[in-house]
Amino acid sequence: MVIDQICDYIKIELFKRNHKWFNSYRFNFSTNGLNYHSDKVQNFIKKNIDHLSVTITIDGTKELHDTNRVYKGTNNGSYNDVVKNIPLYLEQFPVAATKVTITTSNIEFIKDSVLHLFSIGIHEVNINCVFEDVWKDGDDLRLENQLMELADEIIDNELYINNSCSFFWEYLGKPMDKVTDNSNWCGAGNMLAVDAAGNFYPCTRFAQFSLRSKKALIVGNVNEGLDFNKLRPLLSLDRCTQSPQECIDCDVASGCAWCQGENYDAADTPTVFQRATAICKMHKARVRANNYYWNKLYRKLELEGEREEFEKSKRKSNDIIC
Repeated sequence: MVIDQICDYIKIELFKRNHKWFNSYRFNFSTNGLNYHSDKVQNFIKKNIDHLSVTITIDGTKELHDTNRVYKGTNNGSYNDVVKNIPLYLEQFPVAATKVTITTSNIEFIKDSVLHLFSIGIHEVNINCVFEDVWKDGDDLRLENQLMELADEIIDNELYINNSCSFFWEYLGKPMDKVTDNSNWCGAGNMLAVDAAGNFYPCTRFAQFSLRSKKALIVGNVNEGLDFNKLRPLLSLDRCTQSPQECIDCDVASGCAWCQGENYDAADTPTVFQRATAICKMHKARVRANNYYWNKLYRKLELEGEREEFEKSKRKSNDIIC
């Protein structure tokens, strides 16, 4: 397995060079999970378990998953072959999370998919809307309704005790200071991607296969190293240098993300200093639903006299994560 060979090479080189990262490295993988149970994959996991993070991507319910993830050349979905590996996966990575990506075609699956993922033992579900300009009129209201229905299910059935969904974040949708909060959301430039030809990209979103209208942004290669002049614009970015005034002054700016690759792809010229704003109405819908969630949850906890205990448990969890 090539991945196994690459990881062995990294470990050997770190040891030979007495590098400070030796025994302080981590391999992170996202996988469709189809071959998770195989001997090759399991041998790799067992060998690297102390330095390994693995995420199996499940879109949600079988209906949703099989709509997007089919075997090549067929209409056969992969859900059944993936979900059978989840018990082994959770045994090896008990606090595992998964990621769900929302686009205009799957909004109506959000509530059922998150609840389904909770039910199969995945207690942390991270969700984001795509940054591309695919959203139709009314999508924001559909998203808001789905999230409010999901909020009702989570709160009424007390699923918030053992589960979390990233669409509901207490600090989402607040104003941001132009100085203290003026950082860059995206890690492009600090999380390089490399292709089979040895070319470096600021991230995979800048490779040609990820772009619609722009030319790939190559910032070096394995033989000649990095061209820091090409990287410098990405490393100098912050919220204010790339955002229109409307975004800088936005009353619900916190939690509104961007993708540097989409900014580059959607810009009028080949620049990373023009923020794409197609996600704006979806973020605002998420904020409205988030407000509904926390208002309802805290009313419930106040009535039951459990708010103080809940906040203590949240602080404890945050301390553990930190």
